[in-house]
Amino acid sequence: MAEVRIDQKGVPISHNADSGSSQTSITPTNSYGSTDNHVFSNSQTAEHWRGVYEAAKYEGRHRFDPTFTWTAQEEKKLVRKLDMRITFWAWLMFCALDLNRKNINRAISDNMLKELDMNTNEFNYGQTIFLASFLCAELPSGLVSKKLGADRWIPTIIVGWSIVSVSQVGLKSKTGYYIVRCLLGLLMGGFIPDIVLWLTYFFKSNELPTRLAWFWTALSTCNVVGSLMAAGVLQMRGLNGWSGWQYLFLIEGLITLVIGLLSFGLMPPGATQTAHWFRGKNGWFTEHEEKILVNRVLRDDPSKGDMNNRQAVGPSKLVKVVTDWEQWPLYIIGLLAYIPPSPPATYLSYILRKLGFSVFQANLMAIPSQALFAIHLLVLTWLSERLKERSIISSISNIWIFPWLVALVIIPASASPWTRYALLTGLLSYPYCHAILVGWNAKNSNSVRTRAVSAAFYNMFVQSGNIIATNIYRDDDQPLYRRGNKILLGICSLNIVVLFAVKAFYIWRNKVRDRQWNALTKEEQEDYVVSTKDEGMKRLDFRFAH
Repeated sequence: MAEVRIDQKGVPISHNADSGSSQTSITPTNSYGSTDNHVFSNSQTAEHWRGVYEAAKYEGRHRFDPTFTWTAQEEKKLVRKLDMRITFWAWLMFCALDLNRKNINRAISDNMLKELDMNTNEFNYGQTIFLASFLCAELPSGLVSKKLGADRWIPTIIVGWSIVSVSQVGLKSKTGYYIVRCLLGLLMGGFIPDIVLWLTYFFKSNELPTRLAWFWTALSTCNVVGSLMAAGVLQMRGLNGWSGWQYLFLIEGLITLVIGLLSFGLMPPGATQTAHWFRGKNGWFTEHEEKILVNRVLRDDPSKGDMNNRQAVGPSKLVKVVTDWEQWPLYIIGLLAYIPPSPPATYLSYILRKLGFSVFQANLMAIPSQALFAIHLLVLTWLSERLKERSIISSISNIWIFPWLVALVIIPASASPWTRYALLTGLLSYPYCHAILVGWNAKNSNSVRTRAVSAAFYNMFVQSGNIIATNIYRDDDQPLYRRGNKILLGICSLNIVVLFAVKAFYIWRNKVRDRQWNALTKEEQEDYVVSTKDEGMKRLDFRFAH
């Protein structure tokens, strides 16, 4: 007779051959509505977690109810409400980030570099300063956000970077350019891990990747809208003696400043804390709706209530998270996965200018690849969720890029500018796997404190990869960047191998956990569930997603 095993939620688990991880045998988490057979059906398990929530002063503990029931229709209606109020505003705030982060790429298609007496290598140095500052701010910003609350910290940094972005209209030298890039990096650095953690307060683990996919369509949206704006705004050159790039920084900075100010009123701390003078004294949800929102998330992942949303991560906990070595393969993927498309994306408008296209044409010609990028991002994330597969689906991103890079390396210098543009458009239409990887990182973290730090750590590695990418296209290699494209081709090939190797790694770790868990008696397993001091991914009953 097969041995029954108990997972970290205190319910029977069985091995899932498709994912290689242990999954609960109760109703799948992608279903809606309550069931009688859930995580807290066992009264001993329910009391154990009630104690955890009380000790942590979890903000939704007063709505925790193991016996509470609701219908699928009620839950679906609430998820739609969350998407309108939470997902959409998170997306708009991300637009505020990316509009100011990437407008420098469009500004250099004007005469900005010439007017600041800079070359492309010096532009790269400024971008390196920005990314290094961005990286350095990731973890500190995440820790501040966890202590103060994302609803307070995120609007503050949006207002901060918007003001600095507007100040770029006064740039006169490369020294000023370097200083501004540093300030922008410090203010923007913590936004992404902070907003991802905030989203986990409202959505179940299987819902998060899809929301993150829509979240990252902000990249293509901002590139499309930003390109359209730049095509028009840069034509304002000479008006009142200003250059077109100065107007670009002014207008886009003021737009995002408004978003930042509104965010102070439109970001609730959590599902049970929506009452506010700006949001209404009664809040967004009734007591019944709050109980659905709290219990559906906790039944999906009880660890989401093991910290208060204004509780800091202390030094000892921080050290524990950093030494969770089994999470590091995901950080390595974050370091490498996005390097191949980064330099072509940064220099697209500049390359097109060098190939003979006008400022207006160079900015508008960036739009097709960004539209396809958004579509492919959503399709790839949907496919990952549909197949319950992360690493192999994520590898499609670099597999897509590979042939386009080969073509850019071997195409003769005499080729038509339109041919080169077509190849760059094909490359930059790649399916972006970032939403899958961020959701994967969050799922494998298995606790709020781990999730808070690992999100920052993952993004720090992503920014380290961006620093590498920023210095691959050099001034002596323009405008075709043959040497740079050969380097990108090598990294792209490595990425495909790494993604398959990481899958093999997590399959191996799950098998090791299976052996350790099955060596315990049933009584030892049940005792372990409620009494172990192991946390997060260190728990013997936890299985890694891959």
